[in-house]
Amino acid sequence: MRWLVTGGLGFIGSHFIRLVLRERADVDIVNLDAVTYAGNPANLAAVAGDPRYRFVRGSICDAAAVDHAVGEGVDAIVNFAAETHVDRSIADARPFLETDTVGTLVLLEAARRMAGRFVQVSTDEVYGHVPMGESLEGDPLRPRSPYAASKAAGDLLALSYHATYDVPVLITRGCNTYGPNQFPEKIIPLFVTNLLDDLAVPLYGDGRQIRDWLFVEDHARAVLAVLQHG
Repeated sequence: MRWLVTGGLGFIGSHFIRLVLRERADVDIVNLDAVTYAGNPANLAAVAGDPRYRFVRGSICDAAAVDHAVGEGVDAIVNFAAETHVDRSIADARPFLETDTVGTLVLLEAARRMAGRFVQVSTDEVYGHVPMGESLEGDPLRPRSPYAASKAAGDLLALSYHATYDVPVLITRGCNTYGPNQFPEKIIPLFVTNLLDDLAVPLYGDGRQIRDWLFVEDHARAVLAVLQHG
């Protein structure tokens, strides 16, 4: 069995790949990653020599690179590749639309041709502001940033490919994830490094917002469970 994992050099994707190689001896992994600022080869240095692991450098927006990574076929695509930082999406939305929406479309076309499972790793940001309680799966999508909108668009494309082409699509919408190897632009490593350097930490509004946090190993294991049993 062979799975294509996109964005596997990133934070959550690298944890997922290590988990699969550790616990699923019957699965080979092809990792397609563009090696952007948040993609760190050191995250997978420990498995680089594993005969069940193959790295392909390329963007999910590039259909030829995706076809090369798919090769003779894969049984599933797990899409971790994304532009993910809200603040950067506010400064420049275009890369988010290109990767999170157009890139997802390219991958869905590959999934349609191979008739394998497609896991879209999304975010709870697509639900927007939740004044009380928690988001439920069927809640309306109300994105409040270009990042959230680009991910919501990718989710809706995935659902449309299920409805139109019967692609077996699965979507996960995890909350804020933290843990080892996280890029320091995110809130927990940013707060920790700023405080160690005696620098101010950025707050939005009055700073009383309540957010859920998900440990990265738990997030990776949840995506694996969805792929295996969803």
